[in-house]
Amino acid sequence: MTRPQLLVIRHGETEWSRAWKHTGRTDVPLTSVGRDEARAAARTLDGWHLANAYCSPLQRARETADLVAATCGTSIDDDLVEWDYGDAEGRTTSEMRAHEPGWSVWTHPMIGGENIGEVGVRVDRFLHRIDREVNTGNVAVFAHGHLLSVLIARWCGFEPIEGRRFALATATVSLLGWHREDRVLRALNHRVGDVLDPLFRT
Repeated sequence: MTRPQLLVIRHGETEWSRAWKHTGRTDVPLTSVGRDEARAAARTLDGWHLANAYCSPLQRARETADLVAATCGTSIDDDLVEWDYGDAEGRTTSEMRAHEPGWSVWTHPMIGGENIGEVGVRVDRFLHRIDREVNTGNVAVFAHGHLLSVLIARWCGFEPIEGRRFALATATVSLLGWHREDRVLRALNHRVGDVLDPLFRT
């Protein structure tokens, strides 16, 4: 492996994620279940050497990183913070659709928050940082469901809206790697007990 590959880890469960509330900048902690999920993610990565780790500044991501990558120094990156949902913060999709049928974060403006293009710019800036700072090895990225969905889309060369194709469960591990010169998605939503192909390890 001569290029970096990304192990993308969504944070563990929070009270808000359990209730399906949009959780952007609200800084909620993990639940006890979320901490157990993070420990399980650590077992998913048994045998994987982490050359670098990057993390959102929000505590749910930092708690997850502390439990998964305790032996690897983790850099905080503000570009990995979750989408700013504005007026949708703390509300479920069902609640939003009661007032605006068909509402979705992917297709509707986030009043008082970020548009999808702005999220894409942050993700691209982070990926450029990886290009600058990491020559080879496995890079862990700890962040949030929608932000990481956009990151997967941009890694694969798709527009940010195509992040809607990559729904991520809490504390799952996804692998972004290479096939020859092309960036590819190697694995999505793995949990402990799933096998991440040892051939992909570096």
